[in-house]
Amino acid sequence: MDSSKRQFWKRALGQKRSPNEVSLPWTQADFTERCTRCRACVDACETAVIKVGDGGFPVVDLSQGECTFCYACAAHCDVDGLFSSQSETPWQHKVQVLDAVCLPYQQVTCRSCSDSCETRAIRFQLQLKQEATPEIDINQCTGCGSCVSVCPTNAIEVVSA
Repeated sequence: MDSSKRQFWKRALGQKRSPNEVSLPWTQADFTERCTRCRACVDACETAVIKVGDGGFPVVDLSQGECTFCYACAAHCDVDGLFSSQSETPWQHKVQVLDAVCLPYQQVTCRSCSDSCETRAIRFQLQLKQEATPEIDINQCTGCGSCVSVCPTNAIEVVSA
């Protein structure tokens, strides 16, 4: 499958991939060439964030919940070498806050993202006569997406670091 052609037609037809759909953790660069689309990783996901995406390939949909990096997706895969070792960094994804829709930037108190962040990568900077606004410590962010699904305004998206 030529993914560049698929992406061209998706853009041409106005179809967009959700910004919070990312590749599975620990996958290798040749994932789409070697994945058999058997759904073993979808069925094994303990948080049910892996779904069947474009072309039948599995993707992680962080708008549904967080990835706990349990490695079950890789452990249940029958294709040798499709995933790297669990001791390696799972992926290079981080989160970013969209200021235009984030409630604190609209002077509304909200801290759901920092409350859900286990690594405490999201902190709120106090400001004089304004709502405290979120700041992301990129070094602490694992890209797990725990903050994505709890955001009431969808102001957090996952990006490649």
